[in-house]
Amino acid sequence: MRPLHDVACGDWLLRRAGAWARVGGVAGTGFEAYARILHPVAARRVDLSVQDRWGIHPERETASWPWAEVARRNDRVMHPLVQWQAITDQERSLEFADGWQAGQSEEGRLAPDLLAALTGHLAAATATPEDLVAAFWVGHGELNDSSNGYILLTSEEESGEGWEAPPRPPRQRPVSAAVRALVDRGPYFLWPGREMVLLETGATELSDPGWGETSGLGGWEGDPAPVTPQLLWPAGHEWVLASEIDWDSTIVAGSRALVDAVLADDRVEAFEVDADADLTWDGDTVNTARDR
Repeated sequence: MRPLHDVACGDWLLRRAGAWARVGGVAGTGFEAYARILHPVAARRVDLSVQDRWGIHPERETASWPWAEVARRNDRVMHPLVQWQAITDQERSLEFADGWQAGQSEEGRLAPDLLAALTGHLAAATATPEDLVAAFWVGHGELNDSSNGYILLTSEEESGEGWEAPPRPPRQRPVSAAVRALVDRGPYFLWPGREMVLLETGATELSDPGWGETSGLGGWEGDPAPVTPQLLWPAGHEWVLASEIDWDSTIVAGSRALVDAVLADDRVEAFEVDADADLTWDGDTVNTARDR
C-alpha cells in the first residue's frame, strides 16, 4: 500500500453520502444493489468436566461462527437487519451448556480472509482492479502506535511449583514513516463524521490475507491485518466496500451482478439491504427484548 495525497479522488463518493446511520450513509447512495456481510464471531469449546484450582476449564476446540449459529442456539431469528445485541439478548458473549462459548462480534474490521474472498468478486466487477483506493480511519490505535501492552504481576503462590508463565506477548509492528506522516498531517478524506487517510492498493495485494504484515499499518506480529479499510473503491467507481467503525457488518454496494455474486458466496454470511436500511442497534425490530 502507498500513501495517496490526492483526496479529491473521493469527491465522487462524498457527493453520494446518504443519511447518517443508514447504509447509504456508510457506502454511498445510488448503487444498483447492496449486500450486508456479517462479521463472524470467534467461538471456543471448553471441557466443563475439568477445571484447574482457579476454576478455569481447559480449551478443547476453536471455531469461527456465523451469526446464524448463535441465533439458532439462542432461539432468535436471522433477517437482513439483524443485530448482534438482539440475538444475544444484550450480552457481549454467550456460554452454552455443551461448553461452547461465543465471543463478541468484530466492529469496524472485516477479517482479512473474508476480504480476500470478496476481492475476486470485486476485481471482476471493475475495469481497474489494480487501481483501488483504501480509506482508513485515523483514530485506529494501531495507526498511532498505541499499544495494549501490560505488566504481569504474580503472587508467590502463582509463581510456585507447577506454575507456568504465560506466553510472551507478541511484538508490535511499527507504522511506516510514510503512513505516520499521513496520519499525523494529512491530507484527510473527510467522510461525514469520519476523518480518514487514503492509500493506493490493488486486488492482487488484497487477495493475500497476509497483506497487513508488510503494509506499514502497524499492529501486532501474528495478526495479518490489524486494521482493514473503512472504504474501498476502484478508479472506475463501479462499487464501494464499506466497514463503518461502529458496525459489525460490511457493506458491498455495486451492480446487481456483483451483489448477487456476494450473496451466493457461501464463504460469507450476507443479506441484501437497501440504501435506506437502518443498521443501528434499534434497527432490529424482529428480535425484540424478552424477559430474562
